[in-house]
Amino acid sequence: MTTSSDSANNIGPKRLVVGAHYGLRDWLAQRITAIVIGTYAVVLFLSVLLTSEPGYGGWAGLFAQTWMKVFTLLALLALIYHAWVGVRDIWMDYVKALGIRLALQIFTILWLLGCGVWAIEILWRV
Repeated sequence: MTTSSDSANNIGPKRLVVGAHYGLRDWLAQRITAIVIGTYAVVLFLSVLLTSEPGYGGWAGLFAQTWMKVFTLLALLALIYHAWVGVRDIWMDYVKALGIRLALQIFTILWLLGCGVWAIEILWRV
């Protein structure tokens, strides 16, 4: 039974849902991508500490290894998705005008894709 107070409070199956209400999926994605990024940071830090040749030669040697390229690519993809979820939620929570929010989201997608392509180009050049 629906009362007038229920409809005024938008309670029930016909309530208006706005904002970044993606729930568990995005919460879990943020945690998993953060773990990947954190693990990559630790591996990179340890690799720098244990390198025998500091400088360009050491960096080039580290990133010339296939496992490091693949791990860096995985961390890069995790970083891009992590950033997308976070920035998208900011736009959805704080920008109420639909046109402006859509423009900001499109700009964010293009920016992240551009940064990702550029980073991959740099990574595979080594």
